[in-house]
Order: sequence, then C-alpha cells, then structure tokens
Amino acid sequence: MKVEIVLTNTGERKWIEQGTQVAELAAEYTKQKTESDGKAPWPILGALVNNKVEHLQYRIYNPKTIHLLDITSRQGFRMYRNALTMMLYTAVHDCYPKATLSIDHSMQNGFYCRITSAVDDFVLPDPMEVCSTVRDRMIALQEQDIPFVAKTMLLKDAIELIRPRHMEKTLYIMEHLRQLYIEMTFLGDTVHKINGKLAPSTGCLTTWDFRTYEDGFLLLCADPEHPDKLSMFSNTPKLFNIFREHHEWVDLLHTPTVGDYNRIVYNGGGQELILLAEALHEKKYAEIADQVRQSGARMVLLAGPSSSGKTTSCRRLSVQLSVLGYDVKQLSLDDYFMCRERTPKLPNGEYDFESIDALDIPLLNEHLNALFHGEEVKIPTFDFLKGEPFYSGKTLKLGPNSILVVEGIHALNPKLTAEIDEGLKYKVYVSALTQLAIDKQNIIHGTDNRLVRRIVRDNNFRGWNAYETLRRWPEVVRGERKHIFPYQENANVMFNSALLYELGVLKRYAEPLLKQVPKDCEEYSIAQQLLGFSELLLPIEDKFIPYNSIMREFLGGSAFEY
Repeated sequence: MKVEIVLTNTGERKWIEQGTQVAELAAEYTKQKTESDGKAPWPILGALVNNKVEHLQYRIYNPKTIHLLDITSRQGFRMYRNALTMMLYTAVHDCYPKATLSIDHSMQNGFYCRITSAVDDFVLPDPMEVCSTVRDRMIALQEQDIPFVAKTMLLKDAIELIRPRHMEKTLYIMEHLRQLYIEMTFLGDTVHKINGKLAPSTGCLTTWDFRTYEDGFLLLCADPEHPDKLSMFSNTPKLFNIFREHHEWVDLLHTPTVGDYNRIVYNGGGQELILLAEALHEKKYAEIADQVRQSGARMVLLAGPSSSGKTTSCRRLSVQLSVLGYDVKQLSLDDYFMCRERTPKLPNGEYDFESIDALDIPLLNEHLNALFHGEEVKIPTFDFLKGEPFYSGKTLKLGPNSILVVEGIHALNPKLTAEIDEGLKYKVYVSALTQLAIDKQNIIHGTDNRLVRRIVRDNNFRGWNAYETLRRWPEVVRGERKHIFPYQENANVMFNSALLYELGVLKRYAEPLLKQVPKDCEEYSIAQQLLGFSELLLPIEDKFIPYNSIMREFLGGSAFEY
C-alpha cells in the first residue's frame, strides 16, 4: 500500500510504500542532487516531518509533508551537535568508565567541558593525556561510522540501564517523569537520554575538534555556513570568567541542574531561590557601579542582545550610581537614527535598521563632545512614523557630578563613539549567558532562554503570539551575530542577566503560547524544542519576584518605566 508525501526540498509530490524510512528519501534526494549539480550535497541528518524534527530512522505510514535537513539549517545543526556530544560522551565512557563528562555551557559553536573522577579510588591522568586519549577514541568512532539508534522503551527499563553509569542527575530526572515510555539513544553499547534528535551516524561528524582549554576542554563543531570547515574560535576571557562566576552561583544556590532546581521547588524553597538569585544580581549591579566610579569614567555604554534585560539593567545600574552620588543622565540612541532616505538598505531593498550606519554617528559624537565640555545640547527626538528626527526643545547638560548612561545594541562598537576619549567610557555587556542544565551532558542554551523571555514579553506588550515571535527570531539572531557578539569582549565588565529560577516562572506564560503554534509551519519544530525542556521544570509563582527584577521587563509589573 502506498501513501502520498510532499518533499518540500524539491516541491515534488510522490507516492511511496507505507513504512518507508526517511533515510531512503534522503538517499534518493542525495543521488538526484549529485547528478544534477555534479557534486554531492551536504549529508542529510534528519527531516522535518509535518514540521516536527525526526531522525532518518523514522518510518512513514500516513501522508506527510517532509523537509530534509542538513547542517546548514538550524534544526540540522542541532542534530549535528547532539550527535557530537553523544560521541564525546561515549568516548569518555569507553576510555575512562570511572569518570564523568560535564558539558557545562556552549562557547561560540562548540562546548566547554570538564572530565572528572566519578569515584574516590580513581585518579585521571593529566589533561593533555586525557584530551589525546579521548580524541583518538572519537576519531575511531567516527571512522567506524556507527549508527545512533533511537529506541522507545519502558521507562523503568531505561532507568535500570542508566543506574550503573555515574549519571545521578539524569537518573533523578528520569525517576520523576510521569510517563510509561521514553526514547533513549544508543551508540553501540552506550546509552543516554539526549535532549533532541541526532544525526544518523558517527560517520556524518566529519568536522570537529577536541582540545584543552583553561581548566577543561573544548568540543568544537563544524561551521554551519561552511560545513567542511571548523568554526572559528576566538579566545574570550571575559565571557569565560562569567561562566566561572555562574558556576560559583549555582554551587551557592545548589541548582546546577533541572533535577536540583525541581527538588528545591518541590520542598517549598521557590521563594528563597528567587530572593537569593535577585540578591546576587543586586550585589553585581553595586559592584559594577563601584567599578565605574573607580575608573573615573563619565559615560557608561551598555549593550546586549535581544531580551537580555538591557533596559532594566540600565535602570538598576543608574540607581546604584545615584547611591554613589552621581547625577545620572540618560541618552537614547534611538533618537539618533538617520532620516529614511539616508538609512542603509539590505540586499532585498528593505531598510537595515540594525546597521550601525542607520545612526547619525557624526551628530552623536558632536553632541557627546559638547556635553563633556560642559555645554548644553539640544537633543533630537526621532519620529518613527515619519522616519525623521525633529527638535522638541529637549536639552541635556552634564554637571560636575553627572554621568551619562547610553544603552543600545551598538554601544560597544568602537565606531559609535570613535571621537570620544576612551578614558571617559566604561563599557558594560549584558546578556542571559547561562542557564540551568538538564543534566551533566544536556544544557539549555542561553539563546533559547532569551527566546522564551521574548515570547512572553512580545505577548504581554505587543500582543504577538508565539508564532510571530518565532518567525522573526532568525533575523534577530543574524543581527546579533553581526552587530553585537563581535564586540562583547570590548566590555570592561559583563553582567549575566540569567536568573536560575526564571524558566520555572516563564513556563506558566510560555507553554500555553507555544502549544498554540500551528503544526503547518516550520516554527512548530522550534516550539516543540522549547516545550521539551520547559515541561521538565516545576513551576514557580511570580508573586515573590521583586518589582525591580529583570523578570518584570518580560512579565510586567515593573517599578521602572520602559
């Protein structure tokens, strides 16, 4: 018996035998592309089947719409990274069965990892030897082209497979799941619960590296835009220090993983967790204000990506600066947009409002220099409806105790304030850089955390549904990679705006919105991915969140005006 499918990669409608694997469609597609283009396409890693991510083992029994995925797609790249982490986990387990792999956080297109002893009677060799041994094992696994096999099995049986493997964090989560079956991933005899689908086999993982870094290791991935090349890695010591600080905070709050968080909330510790996390933020704002005073700067430049909490951070830092005796003035970069006819355009002809050249940089520098020389300046106001600035009589002047706070996505780009003495500037980078880990080998990416924040905020303050936010998100991320991330290390200090309780609060608002994303759009797969980790968390009520919290920027009820 045959069923009809639509293969969106080619636009074909075709009839296939019931039970056909997606792998067969991928092989046929690869053959056709090779014959027509004269070269093989990038390996197919999985597929969107009715906009849900599935592995190549998936069998088709009903009419489906199918889009084959390679590493250049965001879903395909996640499958590649998931498979690479499973291969690393297997290599560590094979080489050092009494050791534990911890994937602590993402770094650029890779991961920072640690390998530590899991039992008291075992001592690891020095890091260089560990690195070499594990890398050699990964190479061997890759060359053997071993399939990653997904098996749906009884949860109780999966728990017994995990129990002897020094995976107490994973075990805790699985023991508290309310379901009968679970999908586990096997690579040879090694088993794990990987959060998400994987590439078909180790032979697909042709571009990667494993090397020592600081007091741990880096697992580097292929560049999704150039899959035959390794992602460029640049040393980011300030960012890495934030990750160190994060580990100190999670140790202090006893919340390194979702299981630890759930245990605290289940035992009634949600309110205390909120208060402690907020106290750590307030302490950090006070420390940054002290550093600003010690620097002698007269201007704070604050930047960060979407939904990082820039606006609240600007307000709370201003409060701390006021406590130190500063007369805090604020300047909005939005008022320095070019008129429409001078705004640069994208290749498709649309205005590029994300470009730094959309701002009137000469006028901004002229005004800043005048302010720092004690002059009064007439500040423009930008009319976004007409697409031009106008002067409403608004003026600004700095006194001897004044400090100017400027917030915007380009604030750390040297081009923005090129004519201003560096000694006058103090630069702050704000972002939700870390989050809870699901377990020691499955992390929740900071980008996903910011996306959940934005979904809730857009619904609360713009009336957008989750689909609209998800549809716009790839363009937001592209802008961040171009205009924000390259300049983050220019900061004098970084502020990690992530709060270890926040996903438990946001889930109350985000989950209903994510469940409304239509199944007939690509964004459905991203919604399911976000629901996948959100549903693991116990909820926390937001009534305990202070009115000056960064969370209020997304939930509402803030003491600040935005």
